[in-house]
Amino acid sequence: MKLSARDAKAYFSKPDPNSAGLLIYGPDAMRIALRRQEVIEALIGPSGDDEMRLTRIPAADLRKDTALLGDALKAQGFFPGARVAFVEDAGDGLAKAIETALQDWQPGDASIIVTAGQLTPRSALRKLFEGHKSAFATAIYADPPGRDEIETTLQKAGVTSISNEAMSDLLELGRVLDPGDFRQTVEKLALFKIGDSDPVSPQDVQNCAPQTIEAGIDDALDCVAEGRAAEIGPLLQKLEGQGVAPVRLCIGASQHFRKLHAAACDPGGPEAGLSRARPPVPYMRKDRMVRQARALGVNRLEEALSLLLDVDLQLRSSQPVPQMAVLERALIRLAMISRR
Repeated sequence: MKLSARDAKAYFSKPDPNSAGLLIYGPDAMRIALRRQEVIEALIGPSGDDEMRLTRIPAADLRKDTALLGDALKAQGFFPGARVAFVEDAGDGLAKAIETALQDWQPGDASIIVTAGQLTPRSALRKLFEGHKSAFATAIYADPPGRDEIETTLQKAGVTSISNEAMSDLLELGRVLDPGDFRQTVEKLALFKIGDSDPVSPQDVQNCAPQTIEAGIDDALDCVAEGRAAEIGPLLQKLEGQGVAPVRLCIGASQHFRKLHAAACDPGGPEAGLSRARPPVPYMRKDRMVRQARALGVNRLEEALSLLLDVDLQLRSSQPVPQMAVLERALIRLAMISRR
């Protein structure tokens, strides 16, 4: 049977122990790994792996010996309780072996959990699970977590009190982080709040949010937009040492100033303009960018965008140029425009 996205969320947290199995597939390996971890733990509990009630079968091993899955279904261990046979990274080439196991499955056997990459509607593996009367199939896509999903994650981590502003920040963070980083952030937040009875605040979220290379790019763009020309050179040297290409920096600067220009032009004010920006402005950047848009104004932002367009054409031209030097000179010119 095919599970919709809404039904799948409920099923992951409370799977049917009497079902034959579940196929989880999609393009995002991290999201699939988190979901299958959730459903396996719901079936056998947190100690199931230690009690040898979980049998892991890599796809390569099953291709070599198609009887492995059938043996895992019937095997009985020393510990009582539900059991799971997990086939990882399966493909249509294993559909026959898995079909045989599903046909032999009986109540009391181990549940079959299969993960796969992107599968087309004509996939043999999809048709097998979607057409089975006691097995399920569901797709996992790169959708950001909703409020209910974030609340569930917080509760599992032990965070029970959170302000509305902090929840809004977490929703924004969920849109820009991959699922693994987001879950680590929540776990870090739970540790950060141990012994603290106050609700989680936006500052707590900011303290626990991951610091990535993008923060270094943002620092350079802030220097430009705020007219701090003397700091641009050292920051660019640092970014160049980290492997950030001049073209990437130029694209980032263009995107930054386009968002500031749209915010400055918005009839509802910079706050309204930035709230409508796509992709969304990270929550920890919004207040600072509002100040930048107000300080620069529409005319200077249009001048900055014109200069960045010229630089972008230079960097992409067929003529060899010292790209980082050209970009550094342009960013310093932009910083001087910001100071006028």
